[in-house]
Amino acid sequence: MAKVDRDVANLDDGVPHIHGDARRPGIEVARLDGPHRHHLAGIEPAAASRDTPGMKPSIALRLLACLALLLACAPALAKPALWVVKDADTTIYLFGTVHLMPRDAGWHSAELDRALADSRTLYIELTDDDPANMAALVLRYGMDAAHPLSSQLSPAEAHRLDLLANRLDVPGGLQTLNVMRPWLAALTLALTPLRQAGLDPEHGVDKQLKAQMSAAGKPVLGLETAEQQIRFLADMPRAIELALLRSTMRDADKGAFQLTELIDAWKAGDVDSIARIGNEDMRRREPKLYQLLLVQRNQVWATKIAAVLQQPGTVFIAVGAAHLAGPDSVQAQLEWLGVPVERLP
Repeated sequence: MAKVDRDVANLDDGVPHIHGDARRPGIEVARLDGPHRHHLAGIEPAAASRDTPGMKPSIALRLLACLALLLACAPALAKPALWVVKDADTTIYLFGTVHLMPRDAGWHSAELDRALADSRTLYIELTDDDPANMAALVLRYGMDAAHPLSSQLSPAEAHRLDLLANRLDVPGGLQTLNVMRPWLAALTLALTPLRQAGLDPEHGVDKQLKAQMSAAGKPVLGLETAEQQIRFLADMPRAIELALLRSTMRDADKGAFQLTELIDAWKAGDVDSIARIGNEDMRRREPKLYQLLLVQRNQVWATKIAAVLQQPGTVFIAVGAAHLAGPDSVQAQLEWLGVPVERLP
């Protein structure tokens, strides 16, 4: 567990419980800084994958990429997409983020900097992700020494897990993974190569935005809590956890984790490509996970944004870029609520 704390320090997002139609949620509008009255908590980790040409990423890698787009961005002129929601006395900016970045990544634009300067408050997915809190939550919800992971797999799968742990240089090898819940082991296998490649949540867009706004004396608030985020995978049925782990193990030989197309799409503000690469395959092959990880969360956030629109002022909201792409995006949910959204040029 020597590096597990750092590997999961960027886990994000909880999914409040929703009843009713998936596209027209019947849920209570709440303030962004208020408590959730009902929730199925969740996390939004992500990993990138370098698959050989023609190979599809695994379910786990599609899940991880869809949730947070943890992209390695090389220094280049970038202009990620930016949207605005407004009425007579309120302006809300919506911006997609990546949660792991190399130190030298460049992603600011003049339009983005103007929006940040004009905003009086920043909302990101969570603010209580300090290492001590995350480590405590991982120990509480991610560990299960009473049921060794290898005992939940076939002998062949357990042998492959051992080989992968050694090949990927997981600290502690199989001994470390064996006391983890399946969801945490899957994320560890997916995230370890990213960390070894120099991607760091401390350089992520969320952290940089938080530092910038805090330095300007502006409040930074969280959409969710770290416990909600961690519990999302912890509360999944064990069969889904094991399916996630098996998918990660099965496709691990396809290469180091990197999604080059998503890197280019995010940098260019190509939302259609983000949706195609990050969302569509999961929606088709894993519709239940898609509903939990994207649709339900986007519905909740849309109702909160609609509530914030009733308060005067200018606000900047930054969430994982996959949430702002595709037919079930936050913007689409806002349109269902009668709130128009404009993409800025």
